[in-house]
Amino acid sequence: MGIIDAFHGLGTAGAATLRAVAPGISEALITTAAGLVVAIPAVVGYNQLTARLREFGARMDDFGRELLNAIENAAMISPPSQPPQPQPEEIRRRTF
Repeated sequence: MGIIDAFHGLGTAGAATLRAVAPGISEALITTAAGLVVAIPAVVGYNQLTARLREFGARMDDFGRELLNAIENAAMISPPSQPPQPQPEEIRRRTF
C-alpha cells in the first residue's frame, strides 16, 4: 500500500518531488522491515523443525532395519522346534 500511496502522491503533486513520494515509500519500508522481522525467525524455525523431523525419520528407519536384522538372526540361530514325532507303533500281524 505504501508504494500505491507514493504513486498517488506523484499523481496529485504533478512532479516527482521528495515531498510527494516520501510518505508512501517510508510506509512501504516500515512494512517490509516488519515482514522481515516475522519471516526470518519463521524460516529459521521451519528449517530446525524439518531437520529434526528428518533426523527422527532416519532414526526410525535405522531402528526398523535393526529390528528386522535381529529377528532374521534369531530365526537363523535357533530353528523353530518341531513337535516330537509320534513313535510308530509296532506293526501288528493279523492272524486268521
